[in-house]
Parts: sequence; C-alpha cells; structure tokens
Amino acid sequence: MALLVLGALRASAQEPVAGPPIQLARAPAASGAPAVITLADALQRARQNDLTFQTSVADAVSAHEDRIQARATLLPTVSATTQFLGNSPGALPTGRFVSLDGVEMYREWLVLHQDLSANTLTQAPLHKARAGEAVAQAKLEIATRGLAVTVTKSYYSLVATERKYATVQRAAQQAARFLEITQQQERLGQVARSDVIKADLQSRQQQQAFREATLAMDSAHLALAVLLSPTFDENFTVVDDLATAPPLPPFADVRAMAERGNPDIRAASEALLAAEQDVRISRNALLPTFSVEAIYGFEANEFALNAVIAARPELGPQPTLGYFVTLNLAIPVWDWGGLRSKLHQSETRAREAHVALTQSQRQQMSNLYTMYNEALTAKSAVENLQSVAELAAESLRLINLRYEAGESTALEVVDAQNTLVQARSAFDDAGARYRLALAELQTVTGSF
Repeated sequence: MALLVLGALRASAQEPVAGPPIQLARAPAASGAPAVITLADALQRARQNDLTFQTSVADAVSAHEDRIQARATLLPTVSATTQFLGNSPGALPTGRFVSLDGVEMYREWLVLHQDLSANTLTQAPLHKARAGEAVAQAKLEIATRGLAVTVTKSYYSLVATERKYATVQRAAQQAARFLEITQQQERLGQVARSDVIKADLQSRQQQQAFREATLAMDSAHLALAVLLSPTFDENFTVVDDLATAPPLPPFADVRAMAERGNPDIRAASEALLAAEQDVRISRNALLPTFSVEAIYGFEANEFALNAVIAARPELGPQPTLGYFVTLNLAIPVWDWGGLRSKLHQSETRAREAHVALTQSQRQQMSNLYTMYNEALTAKSAVENLQSVAELAAESLRLINLRYEAGESTALEVVDAQNTLVQARSAFDDAGARYRLALAELQTVTGSF
C-alpha cells in the first residue's frame, strides 16, 4: 500500500490541479508569439517610456542649449536692418520732423554690437552654464541608475514569482492527489478519518497557496508591463537568469569605483561651482559696462548708393555708404540696493551648495557601506539557501525511501514536501534580493 501511495504522489506532478480554477482579470492579449525580453531589453524599453527618465533627458538637453546660449552672449552680435522712415511734408524740404533730412528716408545698416563687462572678461556666465550642464548630466546618470533599480526589482520579482508559481503548482498537485488517495483508502477501511482530514487541510492550504502564487505572478507581470510598454502590452516573457548573477567585487574595488563615478557627488560639486559663478556674476553687476556698436550702411532719401540730399539738392548725387560708431560706458550709481541684494542671495545659495556637497559626500559613503553589506548578505543568503534547498530535496528523498520501507508515514512525506517548497521559494527570493542589491550598489559605483 505504501508503494502504491508513493507512486501516485510521484505521478501527480504531471496531473492537473484539483479544485476550481481561478479566473483573474487580465488585459487584452496581443496577437502573435510573446516577445522574449532580457534585463538589458527591459532597461532599454523602460528608458523610452519612463517619465522621470525622459524628464532628466529633457533637462540635460536644455542645459546643453543654455551653455550654447551663454557662450553666444559673450560674442559680438551682427544684425542687418532695413527701414523706411516716412515724414509729414511741410514748407521745408526736410518735412516737419527735424530728426529727418527729407520727407522720405531709407536705412540699410549692418550692425555690430559688443558688450565688454567683467562677465565678458571672466566668462562667468559661460562657466555657470557649463556647471549647470554638468549637473544635468549627473542627474541624468542618477535617473538612469535609479531606473535600473526599479526595472531590476520588477524584472526579478516576476522571475521569482514564476519560479514560486511552478513550485507551488507541483505542491498543490501532490496535495490534491494525496487527498484523493486517502479518501479511497478510507472507503476501504485502511486509514483513519484523521488522515483524510489532515490531507484535506493540506490540499486546501496548497490550493490557496497556488491561487496566491498565481495572483503574485500576474501582478508582477502587470507591474513590469507598465514599465516596458507604452500601450500596456502584456505579450512578453522574461529570461530567467537568476543563476548567472555577476560576482560581488571586493570592497576596496567598490570604494574606488564609488570615488571615481558617483553621480550624486558630481552633481553636488557642479552645483557648488555654478553657485560660486553666480556669486561672481552678481558681484560683476556692480562694475561698469562698456559697449561698442558699429554701423555700416547708408541712411539716405533714396534707396541707392548715390542719392541727392533733400535738404541740399544743389550738391547733386552724393555717396551714401559710411560707418557710424557708438561707444557707451555705463556705471552703476544707485539702484536702491537691488544689486547688493542679489549678491547676498547668491552668496547664501553658495553656502547652501557647499553644505549640500559635504552632506552628499557623507551620505554617499554611508550608502556605500550599507549597500555593500546588503549585497554581501544577500550573496551569502543565496549560497546558504541553495544548500538548504539541496538538503530539503535530499531529506525528501530519504523520507521517501523510509516510507517505502514502512518506517515513516505519509504525513512525513507531505511535511518534507512542504519544507522543500519553502526552501525553494526562499532560495528564489534570495536570488531576486541579490540582483536588486547589486543594482542598488551600482547606483553609487556604476556598472561592474
């Protein structure tokens, strides 16, 4: 009889789950074969769809354009202008407006303008824009690494739930088959009623565990679909590569990578540089500004290179081309304290940026230790729980042998099966935890 029950339990792994099926709500499935997505594919898709990441991309592009504009403000500007000036006629040939020399006047000018100030000489606006661009690039890198953590968590959460789904499904099949066998044996009077009750409890518990595993798997699939598809397409499968996780480098190497490539510290450093340049710009506003404007072209009563002057027609046609230069020196005298106030504001922000930098350095060092210890612990958990799962499988094999020899009960077989399910589930969770810990550590160090 023991051999009959054991054989039935072994065969039950290929049989359908007993009990009513569960019908979970699902999004409409796309036609065609599901796409096979790796973690790299998931990261690439998420970058195209994630709002936070795309906002960081837009900020980086905008900061790059700010740098170009800041550089342009330091260089001379050249513009061309064409004007017609109409005047009310009067008794005089120049019309009624004394600023004109005729009833009609035309201007064709090529204008060169250059401001020479302390900002022009020190190029402080350009340095500030460069620092702002570096800050935006660092924040883009922060967003990239943060998105990698989010995607990694969702990706391996789905992988782990799929593994646990398969494990719980096998356990539910075995529990359902075991209940059926005990019911048959009760009718034959070969087992006690208590064995049937225990088998029924076991089957119901495994059925509920199977439903929960189904729900968890579908929820994880939906969460990843939100990140990957702009149309919420669930027609994809993921590659299970938990067993090929990269090794954890030594802490000395990790610390060196963090010192070289930490985007948070780089962003804080560049923000401090931008604030210091803002102080320089505010201080330069208190200094004089010299500007030059050179004009080449003509201003005549006819649109021509040679024209008759309306006020002196007796001179005949005269050349109209010429130049006109304006030199201007502006000295700030009194502005009711506005420029001083801006200087005080910029100095306060510079002090704030300095404090932010030092705090970021301390916080990132703390994060480095915390994240490395988490990765180290998760790696140890993977190795330990792998051994536990192997021991649980060996324990089940030995109990099966004892059962065949009549030295153990069927309930001991079921208990060993439950232990194996728990051990494998814990091992799967540890694998996902280690992957997530590596992704979080790489937000500080960069890829390794």
